Amino acid sequence: MNFKDKTFKNQSPWGSDSGNNNGSGNTNQPPNLDEIIANIQKKINQFFPGGKSGGSKPIFVGLIILILLWLASGLYRVLPDEQGVVLRFGKFIKTTQPGLNYHLPLPIERALTPKVTKVNRIDIGFRPASDSGRSSSGVGNVPEESLMLTGDENIVDINYSVFWLIKDAGKFLFNIQSPVETVKAASETAMREVIARSPIQSILTEGRLQIETDVQVIIQNILDEYGSGIQITQVQTQKADPPSQVIDAFRDVQAARADRERSKNEAETYANDVIPRARGEAEKILQEADAYKQQVVAASEGEASRFLAIYNEYKNAKQVTQERMYFETMEKVLADIDKVIIDKDSGQGVVPYLPLPELKKRGSTN
Repeated sequence: MNFKDKTFKNQSPWGSDSGNNNGSGNTNQPPNLDEIIANIQKKINQFFPGGKSGGSKPIFVGLIILILLWLASGLYRVLPDEQGVVLRFGKFIKTTQPGLNYHLPLPIERALTPKVTKVNRIDIGFRPASDSGRSSSGVGNVPEESLMLTGDENIVDINYSVFWLIKDAGKFLFNIQSPVETVKAASETAMREVIARSPIQSILTEGRLQIETDVQVIIQNILDEYGSGIQITQVQTQKADPPSQVIDAFRDVQAARADRERSKNEAETYANDVIPRARGEAEKILQEADAYKQQVVAASEGEASRFLAIYNEYKNAKQVTQERMYFETMEKVLADIDKVIIDKDSGQGVVPYLPLPELKKRGSTN
């Protein structure tokens, strides 16, 4: 007998061996399922009155079905845009993520599935036509929400919208009683705080983006302190104007400010044109004066040097120097004068005469 025959001869796939075959003589037959179910039913029927009667079987089967259905009622599905919130006897115990989940059946536990990706919107300072009860297009203003005092003691009429979604469904459902009113109150508080420290000119022009950012941060801080489970995604300013009662006067003021800015710019342009030219003229005069000063100083120094040179020559030869100086001086004095030369030593008779002016004129005509 080989190893296989020796080891597995009397074993069946159902786990029965040769020592536990109940005398059936066939150890490879599976157990009788009907017999097993009948034995279980017999033991359970002992707990019911008249358990030996055949009428208890439908009751037991129905009871089993009801129990199974009750247990299966704990299955629930969370969609991708939802978050599951499980309550045990009304008390929040956990949150579940999208997919198929299970909780203990009612009345022990139950599950809520709020949508957490839906972006909600709250309008403050105005109401759309559908909300204000008007059939025509447009919006309805709410002055008690829109009128605010600015940092420079002006009044501004501002309308804005706040967009938010649920980031923690458990906190959202059980930490705050009225989420919409809470977000609205926090938004009004934050906007009034930011407007109260901002000048009206910044609110009406380039400062809107910074105001929206500051308001969003303050709202989020307030809601986080409440443990609201809400995420503020955006604050959007719809309108920022002076009150309608004074808007005409405000526009006149704005026009006057624009005229002032224009006149100021024109004056600055004129100044930027005149001042450089004046500075250039001044620099030119300074340079000419400096050149004249250097010329005069150089001429004076030259005259002084010449005088010293003549003086030194005079000390060495006084007679010759005097005569040379006399001749040079007379030459300068008589240079532009008509001259007549007479020789006194020529004797009696005709006076020798040299007509220099006539000779000069003849020489110029020729």
